[in-house]
Parts: sequence; structure tokens; C-alpha cells
Amino acid sequence: MSVAVSCRGVGKVYASRTGDVEALSPVDLEIAAGEFVVLIGPSGCGKTTLLRILGGLQQASAGRMALLPGADGRQSVGFVFQAANLLPWLNVEQNVALPLRLQGRDTAARLARARTLCGQVGLAGFEQRWPRELSGGMQQRAAIARALADDPALLLMDEPFGALDALTRTRMNQELERLWLASGATVVLVTHSITEAVMLADRIVLMSPRPGRVQAIVDVKFPRPRRPALEGSVEFQAIASDLRRLLGEEA
Repeated sequence: MSVAVSCRGVGKVYASRTGDVEALSPVDLEIAAGEFVVLIGPSGCGKTTLLRILGGLQQASAGRMALLPGADGRQSVGFVFQAANLLPWLNVEQNVALPLRLQGRDTAARLARARTLCGQVGLAGFEQRWPRELSGGMQQRAAIARALADDPALLLMDEPFGALDALTRTRMNQELERLWLASGATVVLVTHSITEAVMLADRIVLMSPRPGRVQAIVDVKFPRPRRPALEGSVEFQAIASDLRRLLGEEA
């Protein structure tokens, strides 16, 4: 498989009034094109910092990060945050089409793309609704559709379902897997949920306490698509137990 993302010695130091804070110790990581990678680790270990460096939202203090072009030759990136961040003065369709509008795409073409994506994420019939009229899960569906509007080669997700109830979160995990399988994008997801990590990942990257570094990488080889019943299997629980042990959540 070709490499989509390559990190070599990537580090990050923040300046503060009390001195420099090392958020990331040198990180070496390669992510294959089309792979679903999940970053987990204790709070403050640099997961979000690494994700933001991958997305070009922050600059590394050391090392090199390379994002290889997708099949269409573009280095396109989509980003989904924990908060949906929909613009309240735009309806769902307009929010989803916003990246294409900012690129100057033709109005008819971008709205057609938005309607298609709304259908794919389960928002058909809600295209003209305002964000305030949507549940939290529906707002995140719209945010995912917006991130996919430009057909990105790399989709970065920072705790996108952290604020949702357990049932909605399970459903969104299934929807995300379905969309990823259909899109062929490379996905990097940050989560605190071990269950979510095992359910979604091809590989789980466990990061150490700050300064964050790659402590372990766990392969998850369950066939896809994965169903909620998988969580009750001995194999699933064994991986989850190993991760809890590595995170120090078990004695």
C-alpha cells in the first residue's frame, strides 16, 4: 500500500510564561492510503496537537511531516471537530456546501454535491433546516458531510462523537465506517473511547503521557463492516483489555 502520511521525528514545544512545554516528543509514524488509524492516550498527551499538525493547522517544532497527494493528485484534507461548528445563518445544505463555495465552485454544482452528501449521511429531507433545528447527532452528520464535500484524501477527526449519548455514538460509528468504506479516504481519528477505537480502527496508535510519543501500535484485523455485536466477542474484549492495561486503567 502507498503511504498517505509520513511523520519523521515530529515534535512540538509550546512557549508559556513559566517556560517551554514539550507537547510532543519526536513521533515517527506512517499511515497508509485508505487506512483508518485511531489515536488514543491520556488527556494532554498530544493527540490533538499531532492531528492539527497533520492537518496543517499547526507547525511542528521539529521533524518533518509529509502528506502525499491522493489519487487525484491533490493534498486535500477534511477536518471534523468535537463541536459541529455549523454556521447558524446557513441551512444544512449551505453549511455542507460551504467549502465548495469558498473555492468558487458553481452554485448548482456545489448544492447538488451537498444534497448528495446529505443523503449519504442520513440527512435527506433536512437540507433546508437550520442548525438549531437539528439534534447533536444530526449536527455531526452535517459536519461530516461538510468535511467530505471536497472529496478529501485525508479526513481528520478530533473526538467527533464525544458529546453524544451512547446509543447515538454507536450509530454514528457505524455510519462513519460505511462512509469511509465508500469514500476510500485515509482517516485519522482521535478518541478517548477504547471501544470506539477497537470498533473503527485498522490500527490503534497508543500515545504516552506528555510529552506524547508513540508507545504502542495495535493492529485490529476484524472483518468489515463491523457490527455492534462484535463488542461482546472474546477477541474484541481481549484487545480492549490490553489497551486498558497499556493505558494504566487496570491494576
